Amino acid sequence: MANLDVTFLGTSAAMPLENRFLSSIVVSRDGTLFIFDAGEGMQYNFIRARFGFNKKTMLFITHMHSDHILGILGFFQTLSLQGRSLPIDVYGPKLLYDFLKENLRILGINLSFEINIHTIDDNEGILVTNKDYKIVFCKSNHGSDICSFAYCLIENSRPGEFDIKKAKELEIPEGSLYRMLQNGENVIFNNRLISSNTLVGPRRPGRKVGISGDTRPSNELCEFFKNCDLLIFESTFKSTELGKAKESFHSTALEAASLAKLACVHRLCLTHFSTRYRNLIDLLNEAKAVFSDVDIACDLKSVSVPYRK
Repeated sequence: MANLDVTFLGTSAAMPLENRFLSSIVVSRDGTLFIFDAGEGMQYNFIRARFGFNKKTMLFITHMHSDHILGILGFFQTLSLQGRSLPIDVYGPKLLYDFLKENLRILGINLSFEINIHTIDDNEGILVTNKDYKIVFCKSNHGSDICSFAYCLIENSRPGEFDIKKAKELEIPEGSLYRMLQNGENVIFNNRLISSNTLVGPRRPGRKVGISGDTRPSNELCEFFKNCDLLIFESTFKSTELGKAKESFHSTALEAASLAKLACVHRLCLTHFSTRYRNLIDLLNEAKAVFSDVDIACDLKSVSVPYRK
C-alpha cells in the first residue's frame, strides 16, 4: 500500500503574511512529489518539510497569476544548487512555456537538471498516466481572460482483499500462486482449478485528491471532484463578501463547503485565504454549517489520505 500525504507550503492569497506564504501544495505518494502551484517563498517551506531535493517530481500550475508562479525560479535554482539530477515535468497554461524559458534566459540560470514543459490546450483531459494512478485536469473559472485549471490525482482501483485463512485451508503455498490469485488469475494446484474469485473479494477503489486552484464554483467542478477522498478548495472570502468573490472570480468558504456536499466528497480542506482574515475561525464555522468534515489549511500542515474501508 502506498502512503498518500498532502502538505501545504503556502495558504495565503495575493500577498503573504508573517505566518502564511503564497499558494503551494505538495501531494506525496510513495516517494513521488506532485507540486501544485509555486507561490513566492514556497522553497523555504519545502526545505522545512524535508522533502529532499532529488525525488521524482512533477509541477502543476493552475494559472498564471504571480502569487501562484513566482516561486518557480527560486525553487528550481535551489534544487540545482543542491545537485538535483532527475528531470522535472511541468504542466500548465500556454504562457507557462514563455515565462520559464525567458526568465531562465534573462537571469542566466543554468540548471543541473532538465525541465520538460507541457502546456495544456484542452478544457479537460488526462495529463499523466501510470500503472497506479493518473493526473487529470478540468478548466476552472477564474475569469474569462484567465486560463485556469483544477487538478485531480486519481489512483487506480486495487485488488480485492485476499482471504489468507482460506488459502491456507486449501494448503496453497505462499509466493507466486498468492500473487497470481490476487491479480485475478486462476491457478491450478494439486490438479485442482482454483478460481481467483473464491479467495479474492471485489476490487477496492483507489484514492482521489482534488485541488481547485483559484475559481468560482461550478457544476463542471462539482462533477470533476465527485467522490474525492480529499478536496482542497480555495476559500478566499467569507460569505458576507460574496460580491467581492464574484467580482474577483474567487469562492467563499460557504460555497466551497456547498460544492463539497453536492460532490459527495469525504473530506474538505479550505485554503487560499485573503490576508484580511487573521483569524480563520469564521470561515471554518460557515463551512461546517453545511459540511461536517472540513478543516482549515495552514502552512506546513500535513494531511494523510487513508484508503477507504
